[in-house]
Amino acid sequence: QMSKMFGTVVVGVGIAGLARIKDLMNPMPSSPSEHLKLFGFVSRRSFGNINEAKQISLEDALRSKEIHAAFISTENRSHEETIRMFLEAGKHVLVEYPMALSAKAAHELWEIAEQKDKVLHVEHIELLTEEYKQLKKEVAGKDLVKGTLHFTGYVLDENKSGFPAFSGIARLTWLIDLFGDLTVTSATREKQKDKNYSRMTVHFQTANKKPLTWIEERGPGMRREKKINFCFTSGCLENFPQAPRSSVGLFMQDQNLFAKKLLGQVSKEELAAEKWRILRCLDLAEVIQQYCEEPEKIYS
Repeated sequence: QMSKMFGTVVVGVGIAGLARIKDLMNPMPSSPSEHLKLFGFVSRRSFGNINEAKQISLEDALRSKEIHAAFISTENRSHEETIRMFLEAGKHVLVEYPMALSAKAAHELWEIAEQKDKVLHVEHIELLTEEYKQLKKEVAGKDLVKGTLHFTGYVLDENKSGFPAFSGIARLTWLIDLFGDLTVTSATREKQKDKNYSRMTVHFQTANKKPLTWIEERGPGMRREKKINFCFTSGCLENFPQAPRSSVGLFMQDQNLFAKKLLGQVSKEELAAEKWRILRCLDLAEVIQQYCEEPEKIYS
């Protein structure tokens, strides 16, 4: 029986793009990834070859009958346009989060994918980490009283990465995945241009009206770190549970999931739940941005 192969192209060769090229060239034995075949990569910079992978033009990638899927690893700002081009060209798409920097664009792109009957897969490696899987087990079945998720990290160029609610959507994804649907009650942002410092504070309510806070803080010399404080009726969780290291890299796990979707091995229920979560998080990111950018209300 002929095994179905999907020709792929990687667009953008930053850290994620290079990891994608490496994983596509070395698929896990007897995993769904063996059905993906790397045809080349697209970059604005000129490389010639990376390992055995050859550089091809964007036009050729879009036109080629041998390329069935694109891995989009460009800067956040250009995700939307690139996804649109590949979907319109009838290709499946894997894109690094966030899929777009506005909720409207995300919903539109999803509609195009569905019209064209193509897989649109958004990478969420933050849900695949062992640390997170352990945390999810720990939280399961407990009643939340209140909680905080505080992220610190180095400075991002917002022109490229977008507003912090979008560039930091991995944190929002955690909260929705752990505690179900959320409503934004307020959101503010403090910026010190001269110090290159930014701190966004978002207050949510769960469906049971319990408060959750998300803080996204970035500045020079800040280590990438997440702190949690989740209080339940049974007690508080202030540290991540110990987790073993996974033998399979996060990008490879994500690539296997994408390949499974291409092979039709993911259930309709799972796909629907994932679509809901991704679009819901982008909707909330937009609400947060609107709250933060509202001029201060002046009460007389």
